[in-house]
Amino acid sequence: MPQELPYLKETASQTAGPYVHIGLAPGAAGFDIYDQELGHDIAGPDAAGERIRVEGVVIDGMGAPIKDVLLEVWQADADGHYAHPEGRGPVAPGFRGWGRAISDFATGLWRFETVKPGPTPWRDGRMQAPHLNLWIVARGINIGLNTRVYFEDEDNSADPVMNLIEWEHRRDTLIAKRSEDDGVVVYRFDIHLQGDGETVFFDV
Repeated sequence: MPQELPYLKETASQTAGPYVHIGLAPGAAGFDIYDQELGHDIAGPDAAGERIRVEGVVIDGMGAPIKDVLLEVWQADADGHYAHPEGRGPVAPGFRGWGRAISDFATGLWRFETVKPGPTPWRDGRMQAPHLNLWIVARGINIGLNTRVYFEDEDNSADPVMNLIEWEHRRDTLIAKRSEDDGVVVYRFDIHLQGDGETVFFDV
């Protein structure tokens, strides 16, 4: 058992921002280090499926947008396959299924472009509705938050994860609203950290 040293004190804790961008998205922090930053291209040019844009803001407990947010997304392709060695099937060349988005420092708006995912199996074999997995970090968040994005034009009623949420009205906080912007399919997904409309977060 290691010996305790009484003169060593516990290191103070600190939230992720604003320095998280320097390490994970240096271009957004003003550092021109990479030709292409890791995480910008989620689907690649050859992936089949409906091309979509997902966007929104992260809103604090006072109702204001947080403007230094970093989000990571993990998703399946249009056939429900993940880009993983143990995945159910191959994905298109260049399909990473993972990406990183940074909020606009002036408005707090974040966005990324990808393909709409297909249904994927849950651990017990039941099918999950198409969804995106999000991880969120920002100043004021001590531990990264995990949530999901479902789509309002899909049947989410039998999704096994969605049905773990006891209160039905809280399930609505995971639904992205569909619209179009100059011919581009856009799903709006605002994330509320606190309050009556607090987004459902998962302990994973």
